[in-house]
Order: sequence, then C-alpha cells, then structure tokens
Amino acid sequence: MRSSVFLAMALVLGTGAATIAATDAGNAREVRAQAEASMTLSGVIDIGRDGQVEAFSLDHSDKVDASLASFVDKAVGQWRFEPVTRAGEAVQARTLVRMRLMADNMQDSGMRVRLVDATFSDTFDGPVADARKDEVTRRKMSPPSYPTAAAETNGQGTVLLLVKVDRNGKVAEAVAEQVNLTVIGTARFMERTRDVLSRSAIAAARRWTFNPPTEGELVDLDHWTVRVPVTFSISDREERYGRWEAYIPGPRHAAPWLETGDVAVAGADLLPDGAVSMVGIKPKGPRLLTPLG
Repeated sequence: MRSSVFLAMALVLGTGAATIAATDAGNAREVRAQAEASMTLSGVIDIGRDGQVEAFSLDHSDKVDASLASFVDKAVGQWRFEPVTRAGEAVQARTLVRMRLMADNMQDSGMRVRLVDATFSDTFDGPVADARKDEVTRRKMSPPSYPTAAAETNGQGTVLLLVKVDRNGKVAEAVAEQVNLTVIGTARFMERTRDVLSRSAIAAARRWTFNPPTEGELVDLDHWTVRVPVTFSISDREERYGRWEAYIPGPRHAAPWLETGDVAVAGADLLPDGAVSMVGIKPKGPRLLTPLG
C-alpha cells in the first residue's frame, strides 16, 4: 500500500512540477507535505434484525488492491447499526454505502490508511428507488468552460460548490466552499488557480436549474442549499475506482446564507463530479452506532 500511495502522489502532483522554479524547492516540499490521498469505494450491506452486519459486498472488488479490500471488509464487518424497524418491528434490511479511505502523508517508515467517512442510502428490499420527490434534484446543469488562464498553466482541481436554490428552481447564490488542487506550485500560483477555477464554476452554477421538492417536510421552505463538486481536468479522466486520488486541500469558506451548524461536511468528499447533495438535512440512511474503524 505504501508504494501505491507514493506513486499516486508522484503522478498526480508531479504534473504541476513544471510550475515550480528551482528556487522554490522548499515551497514545493511544504506544499507536498500538505497533500492528502483518498479513495472512494462503494458496496452493499445487509443488516440483521439486531443491527449487526450480516453480509457486505464491495463493488468492483477486482479493481481494488487485495490488502485494501481485506481492510475494508474487516472494518465493515465490525459495524453495528441502529436496528431498522417497519411497523414497529425490527427487520432485515439492505443499504448502499459509499466510503472514503484516507492515507496519511508519506513517511520514511511507511503510512497509515484510515476509513474516515461513509454515507448510506435508504434501506430497501428490492431494486433501488428512483430519485426522491422530497429532495432537490438536477434539471439542467451545463458544465463550466475550462478557464484559459488555468489551462495555460496546467491548473487542475475540484471546486466544491454550495448553491442556494430558490422556489422556482433557479440559483439565487453560489459560493466555492473549497477548492482542492491536483497540481502544485508557488503559493501565489495555487491561490490564483483556486480563484480562477472557482470563478468559472460559480459562473456556470448561476445558469443551472433544479427541481424543487414536491412533497415531504422540506416542500414549504423558501429556499434549499445543495452541494455540488465540479472537477477541472485537462486530460480525460479515466475510471478512478480503486485508485488513490492525491490533492492539496484548500481552505474552507462559509456560505453567508447558512448557519454554521447547517453545513455538515460529512460525506462531502464522497460526491462524484456533478452530483447534487442537499445540505442541512438529516441523513435518511440507517444510523451507524459504532466507529468507522
């Protein structure tokens, strides 16, 4: 595992090395020290009547390093959920899970891999249900154009947007909550790249439209907030499932219309590019009672 993470950091972050002058070698080392490597995996969990995990199936296990797959399988097997009830009785249930693994910064002695986040779908017995009518869903979301200023300097990364949706499904406000870069450079270069990418993402978001909830407890709100990740990559992104993604995390920024307690960041890094996730609502999936592992 150590070599795979090191290779991921060298390949992903190495693309930006040309932006660093020889005199900035110290700066490069400092930036690399901030690097994080993560991997998002998914699967299906069968929950018993007592909340214990009865079975776990990792998606595309053939694409995941055997030692990592074993680590995840063991961790999930030790989980315990609050029993799922229907009509007042505990029942067996099934849920989809997305989880994120994090690798600590490389050290001479090795590294540590941790399971740091997980989100669960509603429990179900048969096929997964269609998009829910009690949530904000995407209507039209054209991707942003790649900023010339970023393309010319190989600027790449992911902008995590917070978007305020009005009752007509239009965007009232949008802010860049965080910009994680997959290239390195001087502090000025990285600050400028984050600014350029966030401006392009916000400009595109202002033209997006959504479907407001049509039923449920949120239907009468005067607005809703969703989180949407937007990825800027110069080369075509190949299937990354089961592979480490290395990046330099950017500072977090608050949305002025949200109370601090409303911005739950758990699961934010699990969203695929262009996904829409509502902010400030209670998760609908089963409640995990034990630590992630």
